[in-house]
Amino acid sequence: MRLYENIMKLIFKISALFIIIALFFAVSFYLFGGQAEIIFSQEQCIKWFSEQKQIAWIFGILLLVSDILLPVPATGIMAALGAVYDLWPGVLMSMAGSTLAGLAGYGTARFLSKRMTRIIATEDEILRFKLFFDSYGGYAIIISRIMPLMPEVITILAGLSGMKFVRFFTSLIAGTFPVSILFTWMGATESMGHPVGILLAVALPAILWPFFIKFAHI
Repeated sequence: MRLYENIMKLIFKISALFIIIALFFAVSFYLFGGQAEIIFSQEQCIKWFSEQKQIAWIFGILLLVSDILLPVPATGIMAALGAVYDLWPGVLMSMAGSTLAGLAGYGTARFLSKRMTRIIATEDEILRFKLFFDSYGGYAIIISRIMPLMPEVITILAGLSGMKFVRFFTSLIAGTFPVSILFTWMGATESMGHPVGILLAVALPAILWPFFIKFAHI
């Protein structure tokens, strides 16, 4: 009975922390998302990138990195990179920006984790939180990459939990790579994303993830 109560208490605290972080990003998106959608729309980014093609890819990557704090339309920026620079260069740029954003969120949260988590949890609960995220955080990171707001929330939670860096990084790449291909391809071919393609971009990495960590021993 005591173990059950401890587990439920930990789940409640994790959920509360998740909701608080998600609300922060939701409010940011509500206040500034509309303006960002106009300023950094796919059409506007294509225009900017085309006019300054030699150096604009740097700003494209920086915009994707800023997504950890600002409500920029990351999928539209990826599509614009694909439209201007073609598929595979666009994929590399999208991967770089999205991966750096994830690392920035994880690194910042990891740096602050000891102070922040000790405010709301005991040492035993922090250890359980870490074990929980090491076990299931990879799935959450992979699935979140294609969702609005969730990538930022999950990467911060991964950092706060002290999730192993190698496991975090590999799951980040596993989730970011197919999503980058999908949206960059949409921009390069001027196509709408097919539901099957969107599903596969999330499902395949999530299905393969447990086999990967088993054989890679991470």
